[in-house]
Amino acid sequence: MEESPTYQRVLLKLSGEALMGNTGYGIDPQIMRRVAGEVRDIVKLGVQLALVIGGGNIFRGAGLTASGIDRVSADYMGMLATVINGLAMQDALSKVEIDARVMSAIRIEAMCEDYTRRKAMSYLKKGRVVIFSGGTGNPFFTTDSAASLRAIEIGADLMIKATKVDGVYSADPVNHPDAERFTHLSYNDVLAQQLGVMDTTAIVLCRDNKMPLRVLNMGKPGALKQAIFGQEEGTLIQ
Repeated sequence: MEESPTYQRVLLKLSGEALMGNTGYGIDPQIMRRVAGEVRDIVKLGVQLALVIGGGNIFRGAGLTASGIDRVSADYMGMLATVINGLAMQDALSKVEIDARVMSAIRIEAMCEDYTRRKAMSYLKKGRVVIFSGGTGNPFFTTDSAASLRAIEIGADLMIKATKVDGVYSADPVNHPDAERFTHLSYNDVLAQQLGVMDTTAIVLCRDNKMPLRVLNMGKPGALKQAIFGQEEGTLIQ
């Protein structure tokens, strides 16, 4: 008899950049199909799964601001990019026979539902994947902060941040090959050492609400499932 998952309700935070693969911009259909397949496998285990996807593969608010666009306008453009990614993920999940609902913090009724906690909880309990888009609905907040907020709101047992590296390091492992990889950290460690796992607001939200966070490499086959089963994968922050 297969072991039961350790976590029953999980929020998965995906960066927009993770969806573009080696294309440099936009969405790589092959990457999207692979992610959808991994999400399907988790849902089939009976895990309630929600997603927050960034928009950096299309527009990143900070980058647009640096180019001269007003910060508020830039952030709203970034929020719209997360809606695009959410709709793409919904389509990919439908192709693997997983029912998913895109809920947006900004009103776009023709394309997705308005976010309400009550309805999101209802969908999760029915086994549907909920994709939270539109960030928090407010400028000056990142999708990392949106992920922390939604994880807390839905009472997730764990938040997973899927990245391109296999955990949290003492320095950028690309530029510092001798950097130490941590297996466990406290949120205060992350803040004190300025490790850059997520923005400060997101980290403080998780710390103050006792939300465990696991950082792992989404590109590693089986990493997501191992995390769901409570195995030592990547870095656990709590």
